[in-house]
Amino acid sequence: MRSAVGALIRKDLLLQRRTPEAVPAMVLFSIGTFVLFHFALDEREVSGNLASGILWVTLLFAAVLGINRLFVSEREEGGFDGFLLAPVDRTSMLVAKAILLFLFLSVVEVFVLAAFAILLLGPSPWGPLPELAVVLALANAGIAVIGTLVAALAIQTRARDLLVPLLALPLSVPLVIAAARACAPLLTEGGAGALEARWLAILGLYDLVFGLLAYAIFDFLLEE
Repeated sequence: MRSAVGALIRKDLLLQRRTPEAVPAMVLFSIGTFVLFHFALDEREVSGNLASGILWVTLLFAAVLGINRLFVSEREEGGFDGFLLAPVDRTSMLVAKAILLFLFLSVVEVFVLAAFAILLLGPSPWGPLPELAVVLALANAGIAVIGTLVAALAIQTRARDLLVPLLALPLSVPLVIAAARACAPLLTEGGAGALEARWLAILGLYDLVFGLLAYAIFDFLLEE
């Protein structure tokens, strides 16, 4: 399984290097959203709950762009048929795509945090960066699992561009609420507050539940 996962990730990274689509689109969308918030709120700087909410709503909508592109190459090039005929564990595609989406989100967040700090955020995000990285990693894992599951379900339908946000956004709401609450003290004016363990526990539990659910039904989704 490890070799199959590695091969699938290398294939997708090679495709992204030749024709980068997902990551640039997600970064540009996020920066554009911050500019809109900057003028819509008529605020030069935001902090605390408002800053955390803006950051996570933007990241969630940017993630939908990446989720929409996750299985496009398999759909357009007939990769699903080849994969189903290969003598490998089918959940290796779930693991590979979830890792790939996790990597995309992590790369995007490097640029997004920098743009957020320049365009909107009042307090510096670099002081509490280790705590922020923990919250981002836990939330990214949940979004990656949910996104892979939803993308695999929607890719076989004609209305996949419509189905992905309709499914991914409601499923991600508890995850985004927990991530936003966890980040709010870290983005407070006058110094970082303490990171609350209960929000990290919720994020970890959410990742575990959806990880097990995805592992249980992914094989069925590929067959259908």
